[in-house]
Amino acid sequence: MPMQVSAEVPAAVSAEMPCEMPKGAATVELGEMAKGPTTVESGEMATEMPPAVKLEIPVIFSAMSFGSISKNAILSIARAAASLGTMFNTGEGGMHRDLEPYKDHMIVQVASGRFGVDPSYLNAGRIIEIKIGQGAKPGIGGHLPGEKVGEEIALTRGIPRGSDAISPAPHHDIYSIEDLRQLIYTAKEATEYRKPVSVKIAAVHNVAAIASGAARAGADIIAVDGLRGGTGAAPKMIRDNVGLPIELAISAVDRRLRREGLREKVFLIAGGGIRCSADLAKIICLGADAAYIGTAALLALGCHLCHKCYTGNCSWGIATQNPYLTRRINPELGSQRLINLLTAWSHELKEIMGAMGINAIESLRGNRLQLRGVGLPENELRELEIKQAGEAM
Repeated sequence: MPMQVSAEVPAAVSAEMPCEMPKGAATVELGEMAKGPTTVESGEMATEMPPAVKLEIPVIFSAMSFGSISKNAILSIARAAASLGTMFNTGEGGMHRDLEPYKDHMIVQVASGRFGVDPSYLNAGRIIEIKIGQGAKPGIGGHLPGEKVGEEIALTRGIPRGSDAISPAPHHDIYSIEDLRQLIYTAKEATEYRKPVSVKIAAVHNVAAIASGAARAGADIIAVDGLRGGTGAAPKMIRDNVGLPIELAISAVDRRLRREGLREKVFLIAGGGIRCSADLAKIICLGADAAYIGTAALLALGCHLCHKCYTGNCSWGIATQNPYLTRRINPELGSQRLINLLTAWSHELKEIMGAMGINAIESLRGNRLQLRGVGLPENELRELEIKQAGEAM
């Protein structure tokens, strides 16, 4: 969606001067919001601090399961997340035992197939994510062909070797917001309320109402996944034409939650179509706290976008389980590529913030005054709550 970031540089400051950013300028925290102060037995005021996760950069590696991509690809992502001080998502395929050293940077996902889900799995990660929908294929489940299900994948997912791994379109125990609330609190009970719970939803026409329901159901984080999200397991017609662009979706969700007094009770993650640091800055201006990236990470690992993931014969060792192909990815080198990518994004994000005269990511979040639409129709400008390019503040 054509938008530009409006950089307002004070007259006394040269735009060519380097902007010195304070340490932690791009740091965000995700998790349950802190409650107000309460009086303890001694008569003193105290505030109970709920579980929270600190991100050194507002970018998270999105859900890519073991099976859909190779173990070496996942290890590359996990190592990069740990080095960068951010998070990665296991996807719906369970947690491979080799990811144990990186569990402090791991989001564990509970999807409709419930593969590998048990109390130990829920307690392994820092955040629990309940996947309701996916932006690349709203309303469609998942299918991992049996030929990809080798011994390690079968063990991780808890299914017979060589059998198809089917994820139904809906969760068969969730048919209302009340059902979702029950699952959220089941996850919280299983982890003794020590883990934030996220709900991932697809960007569809009523996404704002769904997000409002998820917030009221007890979600600490809401992840909105938009059109243009990547997948190797969806019909091309669905992938390219169903759903909303993430810019419109996250703006609608942010506005709805603000109007209902819920925005400060949840964190928002936006995903689907985040391809560069400028996209990251725009999505934060539209209300997101952080962004999910998937395709951009795979490109850094060597993906050539041949769109043949479903064949299991990825020449770059990413979307394959063939041992002769997977060894083409060295986790040490792959993780360094991802570190280079997000380090560059972090520097570029800080450059954008500096050009705006902003020195903290909190001042960027929801700051639509810094955005302008380029050639967008009036109805989209109203939906995004931004002005046309050329209009003054």
